[in-house]
Amino acid sequence: MKRIPQYAALLAYMVFLAFPLVWLLSTALKTPQEMANLHPTWIPDRPTLANFSDAFGEQDLVGAGLRSLIVALSSSVLTVAVSLPASYALARYKGVLKRVALGWVLVSQVFPFILIIIPLFMVLKQLDLVNTLFGLVVVHVTFTLPFALWMLQGYVRSVPRELEEAAAMDGATRLRSIVSIVAPLLAPGVVATLLFSFISSWNEFLFALVVLKDPDVMTLPLTLVRFTGPEGVSRLGPLAAASLMATIPSLIFFAIIQRRLRSGLMAGAVKG
Repeated sequence: MKRIPQYAALLAYMVFLAFPLVWLLSTALKTPQEMANLHPTWIPDRPTLANFSDAFGEQDLVGAGLRSLIVALSSSVLTVAVSLPASYALARYKGVLKRVALGWVLVSQVFPFILIIIPLFMVLKQLDLVNTLFGLVVVHVTFTLPFALWMLQGYVRSVPRELEEAAAMDGATRLRSIVSIVAPLLAPGVVATLLFSFISSWNEFLFALVVLKDPDVMTLPLTLVRFTGPEGVSRLGPLAAASLMATIPSLIFFAIIQRRLRSGLMAGAVKG
């Protein structure tokens, strides 16, 4: 009986999270007449798949989705590859440089990105990276890296130093202890950072709007905007269908790696 309030709160939170997806699915299955109804309903009276066919027929959703997938996977892998050794250095070493680096990480999170759009575009133009997916990957890695560093250095701190000291007494070098002992214990943190970087890159719109201009290289968020007319009037049916399809890769990615998010991998690492 004591758990009933907890389960009720959890159920309410699940309903709160599921509401946008359920409403998106309902809108994607409605006809234009039902969407114009003054009294909307949850369940469509006449479900139709015309919105999905219109969405795929009007825009290159498959190509845009593949480009977004390439950018998201590349940026997330690069972010983890760069932030993993840097986070170990921030967590294990002490000094002025560490304090400066942590201060930079905190300041970068509160700095408004809109102020650097023009300088960013000029730098990318000088490097000939405008209107390229690689340029967008570089931008995503740059702006995801500070938060990834902050996340991973917290996970590194949770790994007991005694494990590395025991490995050193057995003759292992620092690199060997990092690769064989510390890195496996950081699996939950690495997976969480991958998930954060992937979703951030997958949903990112502002930088993609600035960097990409050619429709042949546009990512999925930019393609979804094209369902809105020049006067700001949206075609809700195809837009809802395309938006619903755009959420599927993120759900699949999370379903694949969610097992690694459990933080109990360190249990039993130190035996008595």
